[in-house]
Amino acid sequence: MSEIHKFLFEGLPVRGVLVRLTDAWREILSRRANNTTHGAYPVPLQNLLGEMTAAAVLMQSNIKFDGALVLQIFGDGPVKLAVVEVQPDFGLRATATLNGTLDEAASLSQMVNVDNVGRCAITLDPQNRQPGQQPYQGVVPLFGDNHEKLEKFSDVLQHYMLQSEQLDTTLVLAADDQVAAGLLIQRLPMQGVGNLAGSAPRAHEDDIGLNEDYKRIALLAATLKREELLTLDASTILHRLFWDESVVRFDPLQGEQGPHFACTCSRERVSRMLLSLGAQEAESILQERPDIEVGCDFCGQQYRFDAVDAALIFRQPDQLPPATGAVH
Repeated sequence: MSEIHKFLFEGLPVRGVLVRLTDAWREILSRRANNTTHGAYPVPLQNLLGEMTAAAVLMQSNIKFDGALVLQIFGDGPVKLAVVEVQPDFGLRATATLNGTLDEAASLSQMVNVDNVGRCAITLDPQNRQPGQQPYQGVVPLFGDNHEKLEKFSDVLQHYMLQSEQLDTTLVLAADDQVAAGLLIQRLPMQGVGNLAGSAPRAHEDDIGLNEDYKRIALLAATLKREELLTLDASTILHRLFWDESVVRFDPLQGEQGPHFACTCSRERVSRMLLSLGAQEAESILQERPDIEVGCDFCGQQYRFDAVDAALIFRQPDQLPPATGAVH
């Protein structure tokens, strides 16, 4: 089953998270494969979306935030948009929009960053957002400091972490049609973790790129191969990488407490979308067909509204219809 493993290096300002998505990831791919309109994802897009999903779970597990974390990439390639959403309880969903075809060996830039205008956005949307409160969003390009195209999604996120949190971060990501997995190693600011060893911070140790303990552990983490990340269990991975370090592990998050597929779509939400569309546009659609059909790109759920349903939405917007009449 899908799981999250958090750990610390005893006495050092370094923490880590290892995520392995199995059943949750296969549920996403299965629903897409069963979508008669779009069909299964091509392998390069499948693997990219899997890496994004593992990364989003890593990021959500690494912050204390009561709300959804939404990770997106968008650009000018055949992959117009890829989105992953992870709730505070690690309910997750993911989808991608593809226009055209992809080569079997398509790279990140070929998929979404042909002319170097692609972007990656991370949004934190509070669960109980106050009136007028806007979600926090950070956006970074899909290129490095010298405008070179980045071909690994992990490099994009490491660049984001360095800019947004100003903390050294190492990410290793991998995905196939069975597993989406990721390893995150991050340097903690010394003033916040000196209590791990009861030691006083040393000069300059909080500066980016200067902590020798972090650099040593990051080098070890970077040796993790794709095949190992996808096939080995968490205990084996951590032992192989850090056998000479003192690793403090926490109880894994799995089952109901761990990552699981969950879609937040509902008939009420779709009704509100139709309300924003306007009565005139809804009537125009119903003149051409017996009902308005809206499908969820994340889970494949289909919602249908006939003329009576539409009339109730616009006449009684505060009394939206119950979640009935939906079919898969």
